[in-house]
Amino acid sequence: MIDTLVKGVNGLLAVTRTLAVIFLSLSVVLNFANIIGRYFFSVSISWAEEIMLFLMVGCVFFGSCAVAWQGRQIRMDVVVAMLPPKIREALDALAELTFIAAAIAVTYFAWPVIQQLAEFDERSQAANFPLVIPQAMVPLGFTLMALLVVIRLATQVHARGRRPGGSHS
Repeated sequence: MIDTLVKGVNGLLAVTRTLAVIFLSLSVVLNFANIIGRYFFSVSISWAEEIMLFLMVGCVFFGSCAVAWQGRQIRMDVVVAMLPPKIREALDALAELTFIAAAIAVTYFAWPVIQQLAEFDERSQAANFPLVIPQAMVPLGFTLMALLVVIRLATQVHARGRRPGGSHS
């Protein structure tokens, strides 16, 4: 079952990485087009900054999924690294659980905002783009990150149980 779960994670990561690359690439192309238009033709794309911001939000939150899977989030762990291994593992586990709780809280509190944006069909000022889409990327990204951390922790626990001297045979 763990192998199937990891294959699913690899597929999910392929999708999120691809989306992050697409969003970043579109942002760069749009910025380049805006620069060319502004400096060579004296015409800028009025909605470019807004759309580039939305694309960067998507790039960050979908790109963060790979970081969460690898457990490479930014941490202030200089002191923790000097602690004995058992205490370090306990604090690492606490940090992971805190991340999961925070991700769930962000998703929970963001949901009513997302619903209101959809109900009122709120749109951006310059591009007239539905705000529900970029705003939904935040809780979606946090949900995916929390899910990936949970799966990573489960695979680590499963791997420890299968090692010689582990608690499971």
